[in-house]
Amino acid sequence: MTTGKIDKLVRMANQIADFYAAMPEREATAGAASHLTLYWTPKMIREIIAFADQGHPGLNAIAARAVESLKQKATAA
Repeated sequence: MTTGKIDKLVRMANQIADFYAAMPEREATAGAASHLTLYWTPKMIREIIAFADQGHPGLNAIAARAVESLKQKATAA
């Protein structure tokens, strides 16, 4: 995956998380994760999970928690 592509995914995930930032932490995380599940392709989700797993910075706190939530759901399935 190119740097430009992952930068775009990170930027989009952060924008989605920012939308939910006014909500309580749990609701914000669930809302962002739900949005990613509904509107992102499985490939995009796998790529952002892999990015986060490699310890790269860039995701804001809500986005990082949402991605972790998606990872947990993927491994539980």
